[in-house]
Amino acid sequence: MQRWEIGSGHLFITQGDLTTFEGDAIVNAANSALAGGGGVDGAIHRRAGIVELQQACRTIIADIGTLPPGEAVISPGFNLPAKHIIHTVGPIWRGGDNREPELLRNAYVNSLKLANKYDISTIAFPAISCGVYGYPVEAATRIALAALKEGLEAGLVAEAGMVLHGSEAHDTWLAAANKVL
Repeated sequence: MQRWEIGSGHLFITQGDLTTFEGDAIVNAANSALAGGGGVDGAIHRRAGIVELQQACRTIIADIGTLPPGEAVISPGFNLPAKHIIHTVGPIWRGGDNREPELLRNAYVNSLKLANKYDISTIAFPAISCGVYGYPVEAATRIALAALKEGLEAGLVAEAGMVLHGSEAHDTWLAAANKVL
């Protein structure tokens, strides 16, 4: 794990399984229906407890309809080591002219704001939109790291970072962080 001091907090990047993170919250790269799915979303549902998490997500969706890209909601962590799951929807990459950078930034920023509202001090993110949603990884790293840095400088949380699956993703994010932090 590599860490940087930002404001009065810390930003971290590590390789591993997000579902084993032992902080206050993890972020789920969800779909707009909070219906579970593949990738990190499916892994979180399986580890948290599919029945419990799906019921919590159905209750949220019954209240709000669908979760738009860039917005965030919270649920309990159920069987996860993390106490909470913050669900956010990243944008699907469509070439960059459909507000994708703004929506991706909002996914990170709104997750941090929600964490602050619930007194969450440690939070771990996946690489939002970088899987099946097709966001170019190098562009996503710049947006995500800037948003995390901004949130830490504002004191929204004490510790925020990325838990990345696979050495290639980890190395890419680490290289980007070493350039901008």
